[in-house]
Amino acid sequence: METTRNSWQRALALGGGAASTLLLFFFALLSVISGWVETIRQFSSYWPFLLSLAAGFGLQVSLFIRLRDIARHQSGGGAVVAVSGGTSTAAMISCCTHYLVNVLPVIGATGFVALVAQYQIELFWVGIAFNLAGLAYIGRKLLLASRHMKEMMSS
Repeated sequence: METTRNSWQRALALGGGAASTLLLFFFALLSVISGWVETIRQFSSYWPFLLSLAAGFGLQVSLFIRLRDIARHQSGGGAVVAVSGGTSTAAMISCCTHYLVNVLPVIGATGFVALVAQYQIELFWVGIAFNLAGLAYIGRKLLLASRHMKEMMSS
């Protein structure tokens, strides 16, 4: 059985990888849509939101992996990670969705993209709220599982 310290190190490393992957996805997608210079400009403008979303997602992944290590089976927390991770990704990408008008000239898409662009800060906050809710949910599950494991070990 893995030691607690090794389990946490592994979980944090995988969570850091998940956060990095989310940021790389943002940079890759936006670079393809808008070019590198615009990507850097957007990141410079919105970095507190983007890093918060990525960090929250990475922490959720870390907590979920640690919870899975304790429980040794899948729990309902995976759905929370998927939903809030998807929300984080959507919020990060929304900051530059208005550039899709140049790439996707589909009737009706212009209105949708303009709406998303108009509310991008609000979408960032929604993503952060989902991150916090996911962290609270998985954190609570991890706390309960840890307590249960300690009780079982002391019995």
